Amino acid sequence: MKRRLVQALITSIVVSSLVITPLLAAPSVDDLKEDKKAAENEVGSLQNQLKDMIGKINQLEEDLIAKGEEITQAEADLTEAEETEKQQYEDMKLRIKFMYEEGDTSMVETLVTSESFSELVSKAEYVQNVHTYDRDKLQEYADTKQQIAELKSTLETEKENMESLQTEYEEQEEELNTTISEKQEEISNLDEQIEEAIEAAAREAEEKRKAEEAAAAAAAAANNRNNSGGNNGGSGNTNNGGGNGSGGNYAGGGNNGGGSESGGGALINGDGSKGSIIVNAARSQIGVPYVWGGTTPGVGLDCSGLTQYCYRVAGISIPRTSSQQLARGTKVSNPQPGDICWTPGHVAIYIGGGRMIEAQQSGVPVCESNVRVTYYLRF
Repeated sequence: MKRRLVQALITSIVVSSLVITPLLAAPSVDDLKEDKKAAENEVGSLQNQLKDMIGKINQLEEDLIAKGEEITQAEADLTEAEETEKQQYEDMKLRIKFMYEEGDTSMVETLVTSESFSELVSKAEYVQNVHTYDRDKLQEYADTKQQIAELKSTLETEKENMESLQTEYEEQEEELNTTISEKQEEISNLDEQIEEAIEAAAREAEEKRKAEEAAAAAAAAANNRNNSGGNNGGSGNTNNGGGNGSGGNYAGGGNNGGGSESGGGALINGDGSKGSIIVNAARSQIGVPYVWGGTTPGVGLDCSGLTQYCYRVAGISIPRTSSQQLARGTKVSNPQPGDICWTPGHVAIYIGGGRMIEAQQSGVPVCESNVRVTYYLRF
C-alpha cells in the first residue's frame, strides 16, 4: 500500500510539472507568426510608399529637364534680343551723328525745298515716321528684353523650387529605405524566433512523451511488483514502448523583389571596346558645367544627358531620362566599365574600382566620385 502511495505521488509530480511548464514558456509560435504578419504588412505599405516616392522623383526629373530646356531657350532669346538692341542702338548713333555733321539742317532743307504743299506734307510725314519708327523699335526691343529677362528669372525660381522638392523627396526616400531595412531585419529576427519556438515545442513534446512513458513504465513496474506478492521466483516482463518524435522544420525568410539579372548585352560581350569608348567619352566631359536639361557636350549636361551622350559616342542609342534608361536597360550584378549606375532620379557612368563619372547637381561640374547605386544597367 505504501509503495502504491509513493508511486502515485511520483506520477502526480511528473504530471503537474508538465502542466506548469507551458505557463512559463516563451511566446507561442502563433503569436510570433502574427507579429511577423503584421511586420510584413507594414513593409508592404512602406514599399508602396517608396514606389510612389520613386515615381515622384522620376516625374520631377522629367519636369526639371523640361524646365532646364526652357531656361536655355530663354537665355538664347535674351542674347538675341540684346544683339538686336545693340544693332538698333548703333543705327540710332549713326543717325544722330549724321544729323550733327549736317548741322541738323538736313530735315529743314528737305522740307523747304519741297516744290508743292503736298510734297511738303509727304516729306514731313516721312520725317515723322522715321522718328516714330526709331522710337517704336527701340521700345519694342527694350520691352522684349525685359520680358525675356523676367521669364528667365521666373523659370530659374521655379527650377530652384523643384530642386528643393527633389532634395526633400530624396531625403524621404532614404528614410523609407532605412525603415524598410529595419522592418525586414525585424521580420528576419521573428523568423529565427519562430524556428526556435517550433524546435522548443518539439523538444517539449518529446520530453513530455518520454516523461509519460517513464511514468507509465514506473506505474506498470509497481503494479507488477504488487501483483507478484513478493514472489522472487516469478519474473515480470516490462514492455517499454518506443516512439520516434520529430520536431517540425520551419524555414522563414523575407521576399526580395527584383527583376532577373543578366551578364549579357552588347556593351561587354558583344564588343568589349565599347565600354572603353563610353568611359573615355565620360572622362572628356569632366569639368563641364551641370545644366538641367543640358545635352550639349562641352557646354552643359545633366546626369542623363551625360550618359546618353557617352553611349551615343559608342554608337548606342539609349533613352533620355533615368527612368526610361532603367526600363530599357538590363540589370546586372557584375558591373563593368561603361555600365550605368542607377539610383532614383540619377544616373552615372561606371568606370571600375567602385568609381563613377557623373553630372551630379547644379553648381557642381561633371566629376569622378565614389559609386552610389541601386542598380547597374547594361545596354
